[in-house]
Amino acid sequence: MEFSTQLPGKTIKALASAVDSGMHRHVETLAKLVEVPGIAWPEFDRQPLDASARQVRKLLREAGFPLAAIHSASGEGSASGEGSASGEGGPAVIATRAAAAGMPTVLLYAHHDVQPVGPLDEWETEPFVLAQGRDRLWGRGAADDKSGIVLHLAAIQALEQVVGPLNGLGYAIFIEGEEECGSPTLRPLLDQAGQQLRADVAVVADSGSWKIGTPALTTSLRGLVDGTIEVRVLEHALHSGTYGGPLPDALTALARLMSTFHHDDGSVAVEGIASAESEGPELGENRFRREAGVPASVDLIGKGSLTSRLWTQPALSFIGLDAQTVGAAANTLLPSATVKFSLRLPPGNDPVEAMEAVRRHALCHAPFGAEVTFTPGSMSRPYSVNPTSVMAKKALWALGTAWGNEAVCMGTGGSIPFVAALAERFPDCPILITGAEDPDSRAHGANESVHRGELRNAILAEALFLASLREAST
Repeated sequence: MEFSTQLPGKTIKALASAVDSGMHRHVETLAKLVEVPGIAWPEFDRQPLDASARQVRKLLREAGFPLAAIHSASGEGSASGEGSASGEGGPAVIATRAAAAGMPTVLLYAHHDVQPVGPLDEWETEPFVLAQGRDRLWGRGAADDKSGIVLHLAAIQALEQVVGPLNGLGYAIFIEGEEECGSPTLRPLLDQAGQQLRADVAVVADSGSWKIGTPALTTSLRGLVDGTIEVRVLEHALHSGTYGGPLPDALTALARLMSTFHHDDGSVAVEGIASAESEGPELGENRFRREAGVPASVDLIGKGSLTSRLWTQPALSFIGLDAQTVGAAANTLLPSATVKFSLRLPPGNDPVEAMEAVRRHALCHAPFGAEVTFTPGSMSRPYSVNPTSVMAKKALWALGTAWGNEAVCMGTGGSIPFVAALAERFPDCPILITGAEDPDSRAHGANESVHRGELRNAILAEALFLASLREAST
């Protein structure tokens, strides 16, 4: 199915006016979403996450999707309304509207769960209260990814305001509830509810612009492999004065093992993982250091262009450590210690093979004959988009028109498990990755925020894209 790209000038102006007139309402919606601390990690209280799903369901029903329902991996939705989502999986909200004859169906994706807050003293505002400045809106999830929910709702609202609610487009809306913890039950959920998501094109609003004022279509995602590595050197703790010297301690052994995962220049040393050079826009070191908050004294690691290191090369980080805390440390040799690793996989790699490569590396490089226990965690596939496809060109036009500046194609180092899962299930459905974030959004970190202008432009771009689908089909 092919569609023309251009829209009449009066339609473009009308959509822009509709978006602008509704921005105060959209900010209010974002504020209500930010207030609910829905975190899907098992260590956190489940009730706020269920409350978050109920709030999203309410918003979708108010937006004209009366059968919007909460689903979990158990398959037991709560379409009737009250109570929490059932089952163990993070609660997703699904809403659909059938397309008129000859009209396309669009799948719209975002997620309502958020990352944990982290150290509160690093926040300048209350994490779960939307703080409003002239240019930015701060709060946990304000960018990642409650802005995506607002984006979809606002774009639909603008389109219906201009061309009417009975405009013929079909919708399948999927608002996930466990993306930030790796989407552990996404595939079972798609097995149960996936047919509701069949569409002609998908728009995933969980990315953002190249920089403020320059829109981007994300055309590649790195996949993810994570897990834990435990090193054991003793049956039990021993007095460091009595036994220290001939015996290794677990932290020393683990530190030596961790050091083998990178070359001296900081690039990943695990054999069997493919990498490539990127073909995206250039990223200067000064801009990167400024946006990432890297002190001048800290050397950057890896080799090749910065965009390659971010998008098309692997990146392995150690993100958690289980051992004795400093405050409670006695003078003993620790018998065991465990580290959690996170490996970002560029396109061209299979996560199952990458997991095995990390396991093999850990076992082969165990120092001092230490016992190594490798426990695999979550996996998601990398993904790439053909930027010359009909739908990609249409999206690039919509982005450029909304921003008034030519859109670029970029990669991102993050992972969106839904994208890979959807591509496997519906390989003929083009997937377009957009969003309202910008390089200073600080997703996952303290003082997360979204730029008002970027949010407005992202809403308009999606409204233009939807309108162009409808215009060409009629």
